[in-house]
Amino acid sequence: MTSIQLHKGDIPAGISFGSSVAVDTETLGLSLVRDKLCVVQLSAGDGSAHLVQLDRKTYDCPNLKTLLADTSVQKIFHFARFDLAMIKKWLDVDCGPVFCTKIASKLVRTYTDRHGLKEVSRELAGVDMSKAQQSSDWGADTLSEAQLAYAASDVLHLHKIRDELTHMLEREARYHLAQACFDFLPHRAALDLAGWDEVDIFAHA
Repeated sequence: MTSIQLHKGDIPAGISFGSSVAVDTETLGLSLVRDKLCVVQLSAGDGSAHLVQLDRKTYDCPNLKTLLADTSVQKIFHFARFDLAMIKKWLDVDCGPVFCTKIASKLVRTYTDRHGLKEVSRELAGVDMSKAQQSSDWGADTLSEAQLAYAASDVLHLHKIRDELTHMLEREARYHLAQACFDFLPHRAALDLAGWDEVDIFAHA
């Protein structure tokens, strides 16, 4: 049974997510320059989700920051590049180590060009996700039940998806490539924040 807990400002002290935690963020928009970080979602892969509605005046959340910075806990994201940049900008945390299910999907699900979380979840976790609340006001003082359910769904199945993608990457002898990409992600996020978000610095042109 799914459990969703909303925390105002920070996660309580003493919560353990084990050796890996699924992480996602909700923001006012998709601009790293303009939009603020509003919510951070967390799951241990046990059917429960913890949603942190941040204080956007102070971003004072020492317990959350400690968890995100803990190098003994793997963080599982879908499109980690954006989340890492937002976490660095607003929480000043270098978040890692990272497993990005979108990068892993692109490296191993080469039979499709559909790598969104909705499509990946349907195939690898057997879950049909609704994206109806994707574009909504995450800066609202009170989040709706629909928003909470949507935010939770983004992290509840990432452990299962990671496990399936890990098996596929190992089967195709591509895990080392995925790991190299994961290791580079903090630097890619730093480039985004520094103004190279729309520039492919590896391209010849």
